[in-house]
Amino acid sequence: MNLLLNKFKEVAIAVVPISILVIILSLTVVPIELDMFIRFLIGATTVILGLGIFLFGAEIGITPIGNLMGENLARSNRVLIVGILGFLLGFMITIAEPDLQILAYQVRDASGGILSAYSILIVVSVGVGIMVAVGLLRIIFEVPLNKTYTMAYFIIFILGVMVSEEFLAISVDASGATTGAMTTPFILALGLGVSQLKGGKTEEEDSFGLVGMASTGPILAIMLMSVISGLTDIQGQAEAFVPHAGILYPYIEAFSELAKESIKTLLPITVIFLIFNANKFKLNRASRNRILKGLLYTYIGLVLFLVGVNAGFMEVGRVMGYGIASLGKPWLLPCIGFLLGLVVVLAEPAVHVLTEQVEDVTGGYIKKKVILATLSLGIGFAVSMSMMRIMFPGLKLWHFLLPGFAIAIIISYIVPPIFVGIAFDSGGVASGPMTATFVLAFAQGAADAIPTANVLIDGFGIIAMVAMTPLVAIQMLGFLFKIKAKKRGVKIDDSY
Repeated sequence: MNLLLNKFKEVAIAVVPISILVIILSLTVVPIELDMFIRFLIGATTVILGLGIFLFGAEIGITPIGNLMGENLARSNRVLIVGILGFLLGFMITIAEPDLQILAYQVRDASGGILSAYSILIVVSVGVGIMVAVGLLRIIFEVPLNKTYTMAYFIIFILGVMVSEEFLAISVDASGATTGAMTTPFILALGLGVSQLKGGKTEEEDSFGLVGMASTGPILAIMLMSVISGLTDIQGQAEAFVPHAGILYPYIEAFSELAKESIKTLLPITVIFLIFNANKFKLNRASRNRILKGLLYTYIGLVLFLVGVNAGFMEVGRVMGYGIASLGKPWLLPCIGFLLGLVVVLAEPAVHVLTEQVEDVTGGYIKKKVILATLSLGIGFAVSMSMMRIMFPGLKLWHFLLPGFAIAIIISYIVPPIFVGIAFDSGGVASGPMTATFVLAFAQGAADAIPTANVLIDGFGIIAMVAMTPLVAIQMLGFLFKIKAKKRGVKIDDSY
């Protein structure tokens, strides 16, 4: 019970700044209707309850399953088994990710039906499955993480030249959408389980990096699909924005739909656990029931969280973006965007899971608060730069992504290895359900209000920006950490 209360307290501290910022903006810059304002307050409360329960459930349910699976894979000591099971686990956990399902339907609508939601789900899940397998084999064979990322992003750069701007945005956005509230805790625990059982001098840094590796899968898969199929661009009409009516009805409507979707999300993990427990894990009844109870808490928390986000947060973000962009004060949009990015990332479920694991694995040496502060600044700049891209049609998505990823790869050769894994994992977890819904809605609202902007193209790119900046920000933190350690005469392992 103390653990659950601590989760509620932690989440409240994260969500309250967002609520305060929205309240201040609604009372000063962008007035919103009373019904919408009340829905937002209800949504904030629901998010706090849901996120607290979700994190509690993930700690006693999802994380132990991932650790058990990772240890079982490492014990097999057979490359073929590790590769096949790694692919299947990555595929099954990804295809049920709520963020990816939402993005798949957005892509379907944006493409005028040229790209079906089902094809996006399958292609992206295959990409994640392949790269999870590659990431696990990397740990076992002790291949340096920076060299693996260099090869993956080199291929991405080559393919990026061959695809259109729309496919570039969709592919990188898909990367952010896959590492959501369900996928990230599982993949983090999977990597931790394999690295701990393997041991060795690289155990600590091998605990991270698998999420970042999985994040490259969707980019490669979508780009390859574009190249192989011969599709060079997509065209479609964005759906007209229609605000919810009433106060409680939107929540009732969202609850009935998301309760069903969340069952699909948790079902693959539950089935995998029961099958492996019967054949491999053979846990005692108490341990098994504790994990199953954790899965139930995770389900309840995920439903409440997604309901709060979809019924209370998204439309306020869209209205805020439209209203601020319509004021005729160009400087205001990037400034507000920076503040939103600064606080919204603190409410991401997967961010808290990652930062807690960082603190645990490093024995408290790398503080959770430091990682959170660095991520907040990085995401703040990402949203601010995205607003500038919406305002100025001459700025293209690749103008930011190409140098950003290039800098991230270069820095990876001069910072301590553990920061490389943490940075690339952070890029995936920062672009979770809260960021992808509220910030994406804010960007779409702003693009809708600016005549020179395209709602579809400019909207899709913002998740990519949010996923890219932590790679640079966290590694810069690692570089500062390295300089500080040398000044103090502390010896750190920065070799691969």
